[in-house]
Amino acid sequence: MISGETRLVGLLGDPVSQSLSPLMQNAAFAARGLDWAYVPLPVTADRLDDAVRGLVALGFAGANVTTPHKLAVARLVDTDEPSVNTLVIREGRVLGASTDAALLGELEFRRAVIVGDGGAAVAFAAALPAAPRYSRRGTWPPQVSEADLIVNATSERDDVLVEPGPGQTLVDLPYPPTATARAAEAAGAQVVDGLDVLVAQGSASFEMWTGLPAPVDVMRAAVRSA
Repeated sequence: MISGETRLVGLLGDPVSQSLSPLMQNAAFAARGLDWAYVPLPVTADRLDDAVRGLVALGFAGANVTTPHKLAVARLVDTDEPSVNTLVIREGRVLGASTDAALLGELEFRRAVIVGDGGAAVAFAAALPAAPRYSRRGTWPPQVSEADLIVNATSERDDVLVEPGPGQTLVDLPYPPTATARAAEAAGAQVVDGLDVLVAQGSASFEMWTGLPAPVDVMRAAVRSA
């Protein structure tokens, strides 16, 4: 139940109804005994500026940002990031950060390739400046034979975009698993699925908002149970 002292965090996107972030973050707040609530906030592109200012006016502690607003919101807040998925509100200022690539800290690799050109792909490119980036609106098809890490940062679910094999790792951002992820797993590649990516992103955001260690096991159980 939301009380007068409840701290609010939201999810800005279009759409947001399919997101597991509210389930995951509310489970995390409960596990830490926090009177916080995470709410979905559907917003169209033409109202994004109003929505960000509204977060401040309503006393939100912060927010996540998802498709299709990650690039646009970076131009509306205080940040050096080209793509933003996490907002922290302090003393009326909206600070922008990206936790999209947080999972990289858990992986060992030498050469990465990124597939996609949206906000998540831009965030991974900022974290992996030496990684080639492929998209159908740019260089295509992806050349992944020399890479040991391939990041699928597209929203494509039905087409097989790349075909990793043994000794390669595919980070597949969408959830549930895509055709690309299923093909990679069948070919013997290691697959890190979108739920693992979500938990890594979400735990980093949680810690930025609350200043407390994220209950990662609780967050993982929440999204896996869904």
